[in-house]
Amino acid sequence: MKRWLLIISALITSLAMTGCGYNDFQSLDETSNAAWKEVLNQYQRRADLVPNIVATVKGEANFEQETLTKVIEARSKATAIQVTPELLNNPEAMKKFQAAQGELGSALSRLMAVSEAYPNLKANQGFSDLRVQLEGTENRITVARNRYIATIKDYNILTRSFPTNLTAMIFGYKVKEGFTVENEAAISKPPAVSFEKK
Repeated sequence: MKRWLLIISALITSLAMTGCGYNDFQSLDETSNAAWKEVLNQYQRRADLVPNIVATVKGEANFEQETLTKVIEARSKATAIQVTPELLNNPEAMKKFQAAQGELGSALSRLMAVSEAYPNLKANQGFSDLRVQLEGTENRITVARNRYIATIKDYNILTRSFPTNLTAMIFGYKVKEGFTVENEAAISKPPAVSFEKK
């Protein structure tokens, strides 16, 4: 009799666990962690391209030293942040990480814009190849971040929805931070457009 009670209670427990979303939490947590690792992989790919780009640009006579310095400093800041699993659950650390990556992206964009003024550099096949790789990497970063955002959205919906929110409370699953935009208020304003001739 006790054996049957144990079997029945084990069966009821397993059915209750599958209906409460526990397995879904495990699956979405692993999916979001994998998506985050892909974001980091693409950021690392970009950081690895920077020394080659800087070395190629340094070969161009009279290239703006300030622009190069900003790229080097931004890469240093971006790679100095220790990426740990706790980073995902720490909003302040995540903001610092995002800011450092944003700074590197901005510095590289400025470098590419400035390079347009140097015909020899534009004609350099090595620089051209690096530029294409950088553009591809920026696209990969965008795709990886979008996948991460989507997995976090699914995880957070599960965390907040009934009855799985009860499972979240019992097992300590918290809403995860996603990517944010620092100047959200500024970019929500429409740009001023003027067609007047000056």
